[in-house]
Amino acid sequence: MRLFLAGLFAYASLDKIAHPDQFAAILRDYRLLPQAAVPFTAVVLPWLEAVLALALALGKWREGALFLSAALLAVFWASLAVNMSRGLDVSCGCFSTAKDSGGNMAWYLVRDGFFVLAGLAAWHLGVWRRRRPPGG
Repeated sequence: MRLFLAGLFAYASLDKIAHPDQFAAILRDYRLLPQAAVPFTAVVLPWLEAVLALALALGKWREGALFLSAALLAVFWASLAVNMSRGLDVSCGCFSTAKDSGGNMAWYLVRDGFFVLAGLAAWHLGVWRRRRPPGG
C-alpha cells in the first residue's frame, strides 16, 4: 500500500513540476487560495509530492510520510468536493496540467475517494497496527 502511494505521488508530481505555470492556472480555477498564494503553492506542492513519494518508497520517516500522504489526499478530495458543491467544474490537476485532462467532477470524487481510503488504510497498517501491544 505504501509503494502504491509512492507511485501515485511520484506520478502526480511530474507534470506539475514541469509546468508550474499551467498548474497555477488550475489552482486559480479552484478559487480556494488567495491569489497571492497560488504561484508559491504551484511550485512547492509538486515538490512536496515528489519528496513524499521518495520517503514512502524508501520507507523513510514512515509515520510522518504515511500521515502526510493521507492528509494531503483528504485535502485534495475535499477541494474537489467543495468545488462540486459550488457548481464549479474544474480540471482536477491531479496528474496532468492540461486544462482538458478528461474526466468529470463526479469521477474525480470517486477516484480520489479511493485514494483517500488507500491513504488511510496505509496509515492504519503502517502506523497504528504496528503500535498495538502484543495480544491486544
